[in-house]
Amino acid sequence: MEPVEIIEDGLLLRPWRAADADAVHRACQDPDIQRWTTVPRPYRPEHALAFVTTVAATAWATGAGAPFAVCDADSGELLASCGLVSVDRALDSAEVGYWTAPWARGRGVAVRAVRAVARWAFDALGLRRLTWQAEIGNHASRLVALRAGFRVEGELRLAHPADGGRPEGWIGSLLPTGLAAPGDPVPYGPTTLQARRAAVFGRPQPVLFATAGGTELRLRPLEERDLPDITRTCQDEQTVRWTTVPHPYRPEDAEGYLRDLVRPAWARGTAAMFAVADPDDHYVASIDLRILPTDPLVADVGFMTAPAARGRGYLPAALTALCAWGFTTLGLARVEWRANVGNTASRRAAEKAGFTVEGTLRGGVQHRGERQDMWIGGLLPQDLV
Repeated sequence: MEPVEIIEDGLLLRPWRAADADAVHRACQDPDIQRWTTVPRPYRPEHALAFVTTVAATAWATGAGAPFAVCDADSGELLASCGLVSVDRALDSAEVGYWTAPWARGRGVAVRAVRAVARWAFDALGLRRLTWQAEIGNHASRLVALRAGFRVEGELRLAHPADGGRPEGWIGSLLPTGLAAPGDPVPYGPTTLQARRAAVFGRPQPVLFATAGGTELRLRPLEERDLPDITRTCQDEQTVRWTTVPHPYRPEDAEGYLRDLVRPAWARGTAAMFAVADPDDHYVASIDLRILPTDPLVADVGFMTAPAARGRGYLPAALTALCAWGFTTLGLARVEWRANVGNTASRRAAEKAGFTVEGTLRGGVQHRGERQDMWIGGLLPQDLV
């Protein structure tokens, strides 16, 4: 495959040159590039030189890929890397990969570059599909793909996960019919809400604050040191009675909860699960905010309190803080609460936080092998005072 140059939407995409090595080396010192891509770590000058000469040239010569240096069309400044990898002529398909130099972010460079590469791939190479993959949690890459026209269609286990990263990835595809003209919106592009949440879930989980009486509480990410307290809480008879935690509850259940539910939920952007900690940073409760898959503007809450911390008003304060964060930061329009009929402690906490109990769902929950009735309540932004 013969190397080409592409000029589109203020960008010049050209083959890599040996003179680019210094800029590539500088860009790849960026923590985000090292975190979310498979570049060598540490990234040394010899890695950059090999990439812009041997690796890039070999990809073009063999037809296995089409790597481009993405430059400003006027100044020639290097802004990003974008190109095709894993070109499969039998399937008329290829994967697109990209990174943006830290000095060029926030200008839509990656989106414009991906669109330009895609247009060339469809028109000049006759490809029928482009695919995109990224480790789950890489919301910046996902947002670029959405804005370029890709449909994110599912998850898959990564063949080459990054060191220290998650083994699962998102996967998406783009067909010629989904590619918009330069500057135009894509037919099914991301909403403002998706972009807003990508910025939230693409960063570390925050710490929130609440006050119960004279006690300041911190809502922070759950940690390994909380697992013994979680285990004891989930072994308590009231927790077993009113929740669906495994019974009997073992330490390995707490480990799996943190590993397989809590951390993946934040990475996917589907839920925020917090430990409620007292002024000494000891675990006193767990509280979750889970976005409903059927309505991105609605979430539900779940919570449990350590036995020794009950009756102190911690949960209403934590609920209020978490829901306020959900309304203001995640753009939620409604938060729902559910509890088995008879769980008056949960109901009191919800009502003190401002929830209105709206009714009873008959047979609304499967609990310990049988259907049981459950209360349902709702909280709207204007309900918070």
